[in-house]
Amino acid sequence: MSMTRSLLPAFAVTSLVFLSLVGCSGEAPVETPTAPVVTPAPAAPEAPPNIAIADLEADAQNVTLVPSPAEMQSAMEKAGIANGLSKLVTERQLKMDVQNKDVVAVRTGVVLADCLLTVKDSPKDKLVERLNVVKLGLNTLGAGKDLPATIDDLTARINNDGISRDDLVKELDEMHGAVIPEIKFEAGDRAVPLIQAGSWLEGSNLVSAAIIAANKPDAGSQLLRQPQVVDYFLKYVQTEGADKAPDAVLKQLEGTLMKLKEIAAKPALSADDVKEVKAQTDSVLALL
Repeated sequence: MSMTRSLLPAFAVTSLVFLSLVGCSGEAPVETPTAPVVTPAPAAPEAPPNIAIADLEADAQNVTLVPSPAEMQSAMEKAGIANGLSKLVTERQLKMDVQNKDVVAVRTGVVLADCLLTVKDSPKDKLVERLNVVKLGLNTLGAGKDLPATIDDLTARINNDGISRDDLVKELDEMHGAVIPEIKFEAGDRAVPLIQAGSWLEGSNLVSAAIIAANKPDAGSQLLRQPQVVDYFLKYVQTEGADKAPDAVLKQLEGTLMKLKEIAAKPALSADDVKEVKAQTDSVLALL
């Protein structure tokens, strides 16, 4: 597995949630009446693809949507962009005590990505702070006691300098394997893709920022190019996610995904392509 399988479409489901929040409040523009024009009847719209949820789950397994922390670290180090990533994190005050659990799930995923991607170079106090925010999010989602207890154990050892950063990566790798199954069992199916989407969103943003800062556009071809993952999210938007936002918002989201699919399908990404990925993820993160 490689890190490429998680980064490019990071904001797909996240966009669906946030755009639905901002898209429902506006009123449709009122057009000035004009003289009637006789036009041919529009063609009947194509039926949406008949894709079962089981098919989506199978697709998710096939494209390996969640790489481990160790894999992420290895991929970034190989690309020469692992150092200094912590300084590129945008500091946000993400509240986890809000009533909308969909938003909490996305925010939890964003902060989780910050923890995992910057585990090697984050200052101790900042790493502990982020882990505690993740714990708050999990508690709000009703994710049980095991994961928060694991986070408490990790933060205690970090504060006491009782664990090296290399060993911490290994510990997070073990926790990573349990996160999704336990959250799905305790908090329900709905929380899982939203947590993943938040992580993908932040991961794409941080990695594209690191590529730009290091002036290594070639790394984009290895870390930000995975068209089949974009296809997965297009299927999600057209099926499972189709009732989570207004039609106009869905149309906008599909257009954005198609743009990313176009970028991901290129044999190699240019510096401008990497900047476009960052710009797209910036626009969604601004809605947090």
